[in-house]
Amino acid sequence: MNAPPAVRPRADEAARAVLARRHGGAALAAGLCLLAVLLLAALVLSLAVGSGHVPLRDVVQGVFDPDRSVRAQLVVQEVRVPRTLAGLLAGAALGLAGAVMQGVTRNPLADPGLLGVNAGASVAVVFAMSVLSLTAPEQYIWFGFLGACLAALLVYGVAGLGREGATPVKLALAGAAATGLLISLTDTMLLTDSQAYDQYRFWQVGALDGRDLDVVLQAAPFIVVGGVLALALGPRLNGLALGDDLARALGQRVGVARALGAVSTVLLCGAATAIAGPLGFVGLAVPHAVRMFTGPDHRWVLPYSALLAPVLLLVADVVGRVIAPPGEVQVGVVTAAVGCVPFILLVRRRGKETL
Repeated sequence: MNAPPAVRPRADEAARAVLARRHGGAALAAGLCLLAVLLLAALVLSLAVGSGHVPLRDVVQGVFDPDRSVRAQLVVQEVRVPRTLAGLLAGAALGLAGAVMQGVTRNPLADPGLLGVNAGASVAVVFAMSVLSLTAPEQYIWFGFLGACLAALLVYGVAGLGREGATPVKLALAGAAATGLLISLTDTMLLTDSQAYDQYRFWQVGALDGRDLDVVLQAAPFIVVGGVLALALGPRLNGLALGDDLARALGQRVGVARALGAVSTVLLCGAATAIAGPLGFVGLAVPHAVRMFTGPDHRWVLPYSALLAPVLLLVADVVGRVIAPPGEVQVGVVTAAVGCVPFILLVRRRGKETL
């Protein structure tokens, strides 16, 4: 029996919509694979290129089976491998954390620093340097992790007061207030200890060099747990994007979603700060660049950000190694210089109302 004429156009439209979704999903999956290839290329570039020339043969052998009597292979094993792993983990963590924060707060200018993470890490590191007289990075970076976690918990606790809970506006205001307070504490300690200031100014820029492999491996579990939690939040973040009332009407527990987002952000930002210092620009810019290809669907924004951010960080680190021989430029300086141009072009192209 033939369907009524009025039903056929609707059925055709539904079929076209299903095919469009399938083709769109296939294109996004292909883009994800391409990003994975780019990330692999960035990893190889980070291992092979540096301020000093290392033959490719020594690079390969230095990664897999180093001969400790060969200086070039020893440089690869003890300097470039930890540096590359640090860039991979810190970049993925910052990309995911920025995407989660922008989704939780519905704020296009949100980044991990919105929860006071960078300010909390800074005051804890300065405390370790000035009061406890810790000088080695492997000693004080875990103070940065602890400070980042405590600052984020403070901001979320203050914003959660009241019947409506931690709304996006309250999170932003509480974060700004906590950041101002923590920065003033940091400045107070630095003004009274010039030696701590000399150490702190290098940490504050953000860097991947000089990182010990043990520290990177110790931070890795926090990033893995936070990353898995962030990726699982994709559907919940899509619900939050519709507004609290509509999200509740669809059966979503808004408070739980924001709390899980805060937990994942704390784990990711705390571990990334422990590894590389306060790199603030990556978490802000990468999710915006990703949305140009994925749209607003966080199920795609999150994995794309997790792959694109370490590509940006590793390439910026390689650029910093070679642009000022025989010295190096810290990766935090390069990411800001390289990333600000496409970010400005993105804002001019799309406009603030579509970010």
